[in-house]
Amino acid sequence: SGMTGTASTEAGEFWDIYKLDVVEIPTNRPILRKDLDDRLYKTNREKYNAVIEEIQEMINQGRPVLVGTTSVEISELLAKMLTMRHIPHNVLNAKLHQHEADIVAKAGLSKTVTIATNMAGRGTDIKLSPEVKAAGGLAIIGTERHESRRVDRQLRGRAGRQGDPGSSVFYVSLEDKLMRLFASERIARVMDRLGIEDGERIESSLMSKSIERAQKKVEENNFGIRKRLLEYDDVMNKQRTVVYEKRRHALMGERIGMDITNIIWDRIVNIIEKNDYEGCKDEFLKVLAMECPFTEVELQNEDRGNLEEKAFQAAMADFKRRTDRIQAVGFPVIKDVFENQGAIYERIMVPITDGKRVFNIPCNLKEAYDTEAKSVVKQFEKTIMLHIIDDCWKENLRALDELKHSVQNASYEQKDPLVIFKLESVKLFDDMVDQMNNRIVSILMRAQIPVMEQQQVQEAAPEEHSQQYTEEKVNLEDEAQKAAAQHDTRESAAKQEPIVKDKMPGRNDPCPCGSGKKFKNCHGRGLV
Repeated sequence: SGMTGTASTEAGEFWDIYKLDVVEIPTNRPILRKDLDDRLYKTNREKYNAVIEEIQEMINQGRPVLVGTTSVEISELLAKMLTMRHIPHNVLNAKLHQHEADIVAKAGLSKTVTIATNMAGRGTDIKLSPEVKAAGGLAIIGTERHESRRVDRQLRGRAGRQGDPGSSVFYVSLEDKLMRLFASERIARVMDRLGIEDGERIESSLMSKSIERAQKKVEENNFGIRKRLLEYDDVMNKQRTVVYEKRRHALMGERIGMDITNIIWDRIVNIIEKNDYEGCKDEFLKVLAMECPFTEVELQNEDRGNLEEKAFQAAMADFKRRTDRIQAVGFPVIKDVFENQGAIYERIMVPITDGKRVFNIPCNLKEAYDTEAKSVVKQFEKTIMLHIIDDCWKENLRALDELKHSVQNASYEQKDPLVIFKLESVKLFDDMVDQMNNRIVSILMRAQIPVMEQQQVQEAAPEEHSQQYTEEKVNLEDEAQKAAAQHDTRESAAKQEPIVKDKMPGRNDPCPCGSGKKFKNCHGRGLV
């Protein structure tokens, strides 16, 4: 649970969004603080002059004063006005965060004036001496109503803690942002009818209630914005839950075999349902790296379920041959390294290629030896799945962010942008899953170990929580694949030096050729 004295104004939002109740706990001691009605002026100049006069009056009574402002600019303005009156004071804002606690702790001393921006330092109690309590306690002066009642109550709550005496009052002008947006014209007419002169103030509960109603409007508007953003985020959160579940399975590796089996089955069903025979041939070759396991006649006459099962069995057999081949080729080298150099290496890099790229997979040498290279296959599957899931999810988040901005134009067509966003985001997610599964299957069904030699063994970095591998692009030609197989993975790729582009000389700068002429009259002629 959390405790705050100002949560009651946001009780509706807590319930609508989080389904949490707000319960008011009675104060430990009765509140003696006097909350005065707001004091309204026509202009900011009149208001700030009145604030300075009020501060002077409180000092004369021997009371400490805490002045709350809405911005650093206002706090500095009041500080200058107090300096002109030769009134000692402390300014508390983000510029003095290191001394914040000390300044607030001393704010309860007699005749101390503290100016605080947005109630900085509200986590520190302001202790009052008996002398100050007898004089009336801490005086809170707000220079402007905030857009949220909660922040105003936080400011009032600095006084009257644990039964201490105190007072609070807010000074408001018709030039304040809140008043300009909601109530200035109506109140200005009232002030004109009453014949209010410059420098005079209106102080009534009616005005205070009118200002609170304006604050409620702002709060409701802000709540609507936050709730709308939450509705958009809920769509993304549902997708996030699905993707993170896939990623967790890949990271743990406990059911990775089942996940790969499901992905292969999904791809086969997708290919058969969406293509004719020629399309099936192309897609089987492109995605699964295998010939179409049925004829055109079988596609036209046989049950789709039987064709899917037949293709699935053929694909799984081909996939098993791939993994068995990786184990058969990799284990002799791993065995030789473990038996002869096991004391040197703990983790090694095993190169695996899909014909386009070479993936250097980090593996535990002893585990690979004990499992006869089965752990190498599992680590390869895990690494590929994690990389592709992360890559596709990042691209999907970018697409969703762009979609969120683009659907706002739907309101011009009298359509709800949120509904359009939900419909389009489903399509984006389905496309992402299709692309993700295609990429995973395409790599796994083409995986093989290039010809390995003992001197190719490279020590891997210590295991980290994040899965990493290095990737190189090679051509599909057999000669290039052989070259990749002979690649010495012990040598890290040389760092490519950045290309430094020299700055173009100015028109009147000396020409870099050393002629002594200006650049515009030499090699820069006609360029600048």
